[in-house]
Amino acid sequence: MAEYRVPLKDMNFLLHDVFNVGSLWQNLPNLSEHVDVETADAILQECSKIAEQVIAPISRQGDEIGVSFDNGKVTTAPGYKEAFKTYAEGGWTALGGDPNYGGMGMPKMITAFHEEMLCSADISFSLYPGLTAGAALSVAKHGNEELKQRYLTRMYAGDWAASMCLTEAHAGTDLGMIRTKAEPQDDGSYLVTGNKIFITGGEHDLTENILHLVLAKLPDAPAGPRGISLFLVPKHQVNDDGSLGEFNNVSCGSIEHKMGIHASATCVINFDGAKGFLVGELNKGLACMFTMMNFERVGVGIQGLGAAERSYQNALEYAKDRIQSRSLSGVKSPDKAADSIMVHGDVRRMLLDMKAKNEGSRALSAYIAMQLDIATFGEGEAQTKADQLVALMTPIAKAFFTDLGFESAVAGQQVFGGHGYIREWGQEQLVRDTRIAQIYEGTNGIQAMDLLARKIAGSKGAMLKVFTEEVKQYIAQTSSDEMQEFIVPLTEALNDLENITEQVLVKAQTNVEELGCAANDYLHLFGYTAMAYVWAKMAQVALAKQPSDDDFYQSKVLTARYYFARLLPRRHSLIATINAGPEPMFAIDEALF
Repeated sequence: MAEYRVPLKDMNFLLHDVFNVGSLWQNLPNLSEHVDVETADAILQECSKIAEQVIAPISRQGDEIGVSFDNGKVTTAPGYKEAFKTYAEGGWTALGGDPNYGGMGMPKMITAFHEEMLCSADISFSLYPGLTAGAALSVAKHGNEELKQRYLTRMYAGDWAASMCLTEAHAGTDLGMIRTKAEPQDDGSYLVTGNKIFITGGEHDLTENILHLVLAKLPDAPAGPRGISLFLVPKHQVNDDGSLGEFNNVSCGSIEHKMGIHASATCVINFDGAKGFLVGELNKGLACMFTMMNFERVGVGIQGLGAAERSYQNALEYAKDRIQSRSLSGVKSPDKAADSIMVHGDVRRMLLDMKAKNEGSRALSAYIAMQLDIATFGEGEAQTKADQLVALMTPIAKAFFTDLGFESAVAGQQVFGGHGYIREWGQEQLVRDTRIAQIYEGTNGIQAMDLLARKIAGSKGAMLKVFTEEVKQYIAQTSSDEMQEFIVPLTEALNDLENITEQVLVKAQTNVEELGCAANDYLHLFGYTAMAYVWAKMAQVALAKQPSDDDFYQSKVLTARYYFARLLPRRHSLIATINAGPEPMFAIDEALF
């Protein structure tokens, strides 16, 4: 496997040239006091060293050895405890945290790139701090002052980790069916009893305490999702002076044996009258948990990007070194027994697919992160618009990036040929590790329904207009002749997206199954169109800057042309399948399957 190298130049290109964060941050007063471009550059530079030198080297060993389980205790793979200690001591667990409780307060545009580095280095490792950061976000937003003072500072310090406890054996997507109960106590605490499955980082040896955010219901709670509350349940109780107290009746019953992410502990967690503390309001727990879930959904999307970038780097190095057969157009390396496989059209197709999708996903991820920052630190109309864009784009980030990520992991494996199927090269690990990203934090099918049924149909198309109006404004302002090769197909794609949206919404008025049958294809159609928007922005900057750094900017322009010529046209097939409607799916009786 090639040694991982953080694509810092591309990240800096997006931050400074495409999205001009220096100006953006100065116009967000609540953010400008915490970060400037020099600080951002230094953070990304240092983070790249941790990812490349500390985390990436333990990934293969983590996959081979995995986590072990013995009598309720989970031991992580060799090297993980030391790597996590180095990571925490560097302050990385506090990167996006609330400055009032020890966090660094960095914007999402920085933490998103940070997350990509971790995921490229090792998805398994990234999950431990990633879940903790998401839990801290929920506590910071919904917890009372006592919870924040007692728990946030230790989470940001990396002393304590956290997990998210939603799923039960009988209740996955339908959380209204959960049975875990919480009984109120005289001191204001609750005794939580129940069993949760598929809990990432539910038990491990990286930190001295683990804080579980648990969805549960009071005995008299309303039925369904309206009766769910959120509780913080520590593995060990915490004394008034901040020291660890007695064991809190939280135990790990077993760990799952999985297809991938072997170094991530996926646990069955049992709560046997464990003492917990309410986060937010009673019966409003799902809303509080969604603060964490939406954070994690964007993070899972970045997992797809991270794996895809690693796959591309691996495959590119292999393709340049591997000699096999001759070019169709004539010998390219007469001094060798064969040409490198870089001369073959299908290998170039796979590599350029990966390159264009990776750079497009990184740019779209940065765009979504920018909206998160404006929604968090902005005000007025800009904040309102950003809030809507974040809601609209979150399911796209989660599902589109992970679908493309798995595609790229498999494409990289295909470039390797037989060597991609054996463990020696490490490429098959990426395929196994990336597959889960399409499943957890809400399957990609659920994300597609969230986008089309809840966001688009639920707003009668109004949420879509927030995005399309921005793109139309960009198109109107971009009239130069050299940009027309990108602006014309972007305009066509946007028109197609608007037209098919209107058609689906009209048809759904008489047959609601239109939404479910179109959802997956619609999400991908939206994804390719949104990616065309950011590719146009990148091409515009690269065209203007080509003379100053010919190789980087020339590559960017040529890759943009590849995207518009070879990937954006996928939308035509997606539109055709959407137009086919639900009849071909529902005409077949269950007995005929």
